[in-house]
Amino acid sequence: MKKIILSLAVVTLLFGCKPTSTAVSSEKSEVVVSINLNDVKDDKLLVSISAPTITTDEVVYHLPKIIPGTYSEDDYGKFIDEMKAYDAKGNALQVEKLSTNSWTIKEAKKLDKITYLVNDTFDVESGSGFGSGIFSPAGTNILEGKNFMLNNHGFVGYFEDKKDLTYKLNITHSENLFGATSLVDSDSSNLSDTFVVSRYNDLVDNPIMYSKPDYITFNVDGMEILFSVYSPNDKHTAKALSADLEKCMRAQKKFLGAVNSNKKYTVLLYLSEMKKTDAKGFGALEHNNSTTVVFPEMMPTGALGKQIIDVVSHEFFHIVTPLGVHSNEIHYFDFNSPKMSQHLWMYEGVTEYFANLFQVNQGLITEDAFYKRMDDKIRGAKRMNDTMPFTTMSQNVLVEPYKSQYLNVYEKGALIGMCIDIIIREKSNGQRGILDMMQKLTNEFGPTKPFNDNELFARITEMTYPEVGEFLNTYVAGPTPIPYEVYFAKVGIAKGKIKKAVNPFLNSSKSAGISGNPTTKEIIVRNNTELSTFMTNIGLKADDIILSLNDTNYNLDTLSEMMTASQNWKDGDNVTIKVKRNGKEQTLTGKAILSYQESEGYQVVEPTKQTLKEAWLKG
Repeated sequence: MKKIILSLAVVTLLFGCKPTSTAVSSEKSEVVVSINLNDVKDDKLLVSISAPTITTDEVVYHLPKIIPGTYSEDDYGKFIDEMKAYDAKGNALQVEKLSTNSWTIKEAKKLDKITYLVNDTFDVESGSGFGSGIFSPAGTNILEGKNFMLNNHGFVGYFEDKKDLTYKLNITHSENLFGATSLVDSDSSNLSDTFVVSRYNDLVDNPIMYSKPDYITFNVDGMEILFSVYSPNDKHTAKALSADLEKCMRAQKKFLGAVNSNKKYTVLLYLSEMKKTDAKGFGALEHNNSTTVVFPEMMPTGALGKQIIDVVSHEFFHIVTPLGVHSNEIHYFDFNSPKMSQHLWMYEGVTEYFANLFQVNQGLITEDAFYKRMDDKIRGAKRMNDTMPFTTMSQNVLVEPYKSQYLNVYEKGALIGMCIDIIIREKSNGQRGILDMMQKLTNEFGPTKPFNDNELFARITEMTYPEVGEFLNTYVAGPTPIPYEVYFAKVGIAKGKIKKAVNPFLNSSKSAGISGNPTTKEIIVRNNTELSTFMTNIGLKADDIILSLNDTNYNLDTLSEMMTASQNWKDGDNVTIKVKRNGKEQTLTGKAILSYQESEGYQVVEPTKQTLKEAWLKG
């Protein structure tokens, strides 16, 4: 979610007489929001807004139509019921609904407060009703006494032309609920929290998740990380999942170096039971100092940990762009009539590229795995409209036919970042890359100084090389498909036949010889299924329960780790498997026997370019 700093000045003038100290003190220059989580009625929460001083006869109150980072029109106003307005004596003022997301309040000079009820989005995601289509990490949840996902744009709106006023958010809650957020609570009570932000955009930029306390904190090179987990059936815990997250974030901080200066970062993980009235859209949404993540609770711990690495790494890299570097369209984002930027190739594409590059750079994945990921993205991009100019798609992403091409930001967008990186590495003899380019953009612009959309390419060209500008104008602003082979060749990479070992627990038809019992969490050798040569030779039999592999215990929750470990074996490696057969434990020993398959993929073909390739992947 993008950080937006508005330049509108709110000036309250008193006409007809000289201002007195009494008149000034009676003016209200902040918006006070009150929400009581203990008072849930019909699965709705009451929101009370203490209004600032209004000097016009009418004022419009808005809920967002769209929020930064989602690229879809979601109409959060459709979750609002019973909008009411009152003067200081409690008398009702007239309210007229202008549209799905906007209400006009009459006699606004008398306005003291407004109140309304809020429905949550998780309940209706899977249906065809008014809530379908909301991306879960941008949604809201009201689960009385258990979980409240406060993506604040779903609960709090803004008075027209007053988004830059101070917002004070008062939350009342039970003692057993903990509010996880990057915001600072100024209320010492354990029954209420108070958060103050300098403008509406900062409120939207800081989600809060209330649930029973299950969190862990750790420090990464001066950045405090708060990781909070809501697992309704206690299947997962913050402690159990934190190792993968910490490993990921340490690697990211090291990769970014001076580019990142965050002092606090919060990861909110909501795990869905997959019921009819629960979250269905899985993934994550970025914010300046936090990420909201939604996944199914049923996922095994190992698989969930790997997913956390992939999605949180992408969202965390958004601190570089658009949170750190962005255009006027992002900086002055209009929540109800947005103008979209041309540069999704950078906001999402470069971010996705970094999310993959840092993993090979920091040794989390192999070079071959990185090439495979880029090859998959090339295949994905070719399934999209490869001649649609990326800048045109980006600027019109809210409407068809451009909207349906949005997912290409994660495919071709990442490949654009890769090609620019290779060009800069080549021209600088490996000394600089695209991360250096983003650092320069951050230094020149940064979060408070947006660039003009149509001037970015020229500025990038000036700070890098003419070849980068030529690439941007030809392949990003133009309709020409990117010749990826040309750029891979610069670092000695080309397509060829790759011999890859098949996992020892897969048979000749690539079917798994093992399965799992979801009740007991046992890993079981399948019956009526062809077993691999390795499984047969080491003595595994149908219905054996696998307890450990090379002295490491495994169960269904850690099956993915077991498969990964076995995938790394070499022919002839010693293998020990402890099993339970007919109720008795026994140990099987033998050698790893691997089979291989050939496939087409990228590999090193010009060792003379090894130095430039190393600078690209490891620099």
